Amino acid sequence: MVPPLITLEEHYLSQNVRQHLADTGREDPYAQFPPHLIDKLTSLGPDRLEALDSGKVSLQILSHSPLNASPQECKTTNDNLASAIKDQPRYAAFALLPMATPADAAVELERCVKQHKYVGALINNHCNGTFYDGESFRPVFAKAEELDVPIYIHPTFAADEWMPHYRGNFGEKAAQMMSIAAWGWHSETGLHVLRLWASGLFDSFPNLKIIIGHMGEMLPYQLDRIMSTSALWAPDNKRSLSEVWNENFWITTSGMFSLAPLSCLLRTCAKDRILYSVDYPFSGNDKGLRFIEEVQKSGMVSDEELELICYKNAEKLLGVKAVQ
Repeated sequence: MVPPLITLEEHYLSQNVRQHLADTGREDPYAQFPPHLIDKLTSLGPDRLEALDSGKVSLQILSHSPLNASPQECKTTNDNLASAIKDQPRYAAFALLPMATPADAAVELERCVKQHKYVGALINNHCNGTFYDGESFRPVFAKAEELDVPIYIHPTFAADEWMPHYRGNFGEKAAQMMSIAAWGWHSETGLHVLRLWASGLFDSFPNLKIIIGHMGEMLPYQLDRIMSTSALWAPDNKRSLSEVWNENFWITTSGMFSLAPLSCLLRTCAKDRILYSVDYPFSGNDKGLRFIEEVQKSGMVSDEELELICYKNAEKLLGVKAVQ
């Protein structure tokens, strides 16, 4: 029997925000998405609950799909989501933050946690091409540590100036795919993690909690090689990369449903730092369930370890409870 399942990288899309993008003449990053996917993203109704049932998901942590939003857009979106899910015990939420203005982002994080009982925030991997290792972003991480809630760093679309790096002697579709799910989303998020450590962020905030998805965004496979050289390129850091990896990071399985990367992750990450996730609706809850059943049959983890991965680690990290 599969344990209760809590999922952490599960998306929705605010139609109010999309309308505001149109009203202000800004590009809608979801304009080219197929209608059936938009329908799933924008729905918080019975069809989403049916999808939870199909994958035996007990509790879904909702977060807005990648978006650079203003402080007011974030506030409105977070308020609307809180209102939509307040009477539904199978949902909790991560806040949408205006990372272009970090001071506002810190205020919005505190407001969402204290007013709406949000369990943390999910932020884009970069803000208009800028990573978060700079001093200007420290207020967000300081506030997350103060509130004792995690920040989930999630891939987003490549900045315009990055796209030549992906283009070559092939079609634009290949370049686009390499810039997103086929490579860039994951390699850039992995790079971001290394930049945060190299900047000394975790010396300043030793209790900061960071979540990354997709079986570790390529880092587990390269971890030994990275760590063997890390002292050379950040010699002033008080806390080693190994220490930070083991104490400040949690990894989800989102969108990765095969045993090979899980095997690598299990050898490079403590069992109490791995959390099941789906990446709905870009991946299906039913597909995730089949993966958990495959893990269970494989014998790669004990029954107790599988329970940690499926829901107990999430309960401890986020202060939530699986709906039994």
